[in-house]
Amino acid sequence: MAGAVTGVPVGIACGYLADLVFADPRRGHPVAVFGSGAARLERLTYRDARAAGAVHTGVLLTALALLGASAQRGNRPVATPIATAIATFVALGGTSLNRVGDRMADLLAAGDVAGARALVPSLCGRDPAALDAAGLTRATVESLAENTSDAQVAPLWWAAVAGVPGVLVYRGANTLDAMIGNRSPRYLRFGWAAARFDDVLNFVPARVAGLLVAVCAPVVGGSPVAALRAWRRGAARHPSPNAGVVEASFAGALGVQLGGPTQYAHQLEIRPLLGDGRAPEVADVGRAVRLSRAVQGAAAVVAVALAAGLSAACRSGRRASPRA
Repeated sequence: MAGAVTGVPVGIACGYLADLVFADPRRGHPVAVFGSGAARLERLTYRDARAAGAVHTGVLLTALALLGASAQRGNRPVATPIATAIATFVALGGTSLNRVGDRMADLLAAGDVAGARALVPSLCGRDPAALDAAGLTRATVESLAENTSDAQVAPLWWAAVAGVPGVLVYRGANTLDAMIGNRSPRYLRFGWAAARFDDVLNFVPARVAGLLVAVCAPVVGGSPVAALRAWRRGAARHPSPNAGVVEASFAGALGVQLGGPTQYAHQLEIRPLLGDGRAPEVADVGRAVRLSRAVQGAAAVVAVALAAGLSAACRSGRRASPRA
């Protein structure tokens, strides 16, 4: 078991580097395979009730937990870092996120609103037809902020504190939230458990992400104080207990104001205004990508250090335990 513990920091570092080099595979991504399986199971489990959604979510996430525990079980010093690296790589999406952000920046700079609208589904679930150039710019910055936490900081956090089972369950929960956690008529009750569990899993990572945004704010010429101030003033008014933290922190770090009317396919939300700056401009999309990239790198360092610290604590505890 000691090998399983000590292999986690190495696996996290390798998984992060693999995401930097390869990003998400275009075909056959394990997350897409999981999503397809979840959709097929939904045909059997769907009822317009919270209990049915809880069973659906519980079955899928329990399967992932068992798979992760099996991959990390036993004293296998070589297999453990490999399993951790693969699971971490599968769960991360930061490099792909940044590439989409760069592409969106190029399209907006070229005035290609139609092309930018076509790219929106790669970032978020907003209605592209309702977005003009300004709306596309704001949506991109907000999505970069939220997904920096969801697609990078949170998976790294759970890999560090719970190994392969933790990172697989997190990615599964986040995928289910994206699939059924919305407030559409079909999923308002069925998706309730998935949405609430995703909120719980993201609570600590979102706040870690907010702190890292403040630390990294100077990378884009921003102020750590402004990032923390925007977080303190605005995050609690956001409908999401976690997205508000990172969106507000990004707004403060970038010196822009985010929030306002947000049109989804199923409803219009009036989001609170976050930050005290100007409306985001096209150039701010590139700045948001740079900030996201810096936060992702910092999160990887924190995760490796945390995993190493937990490993050392586990080894010390075993040495101190009396033998039977």
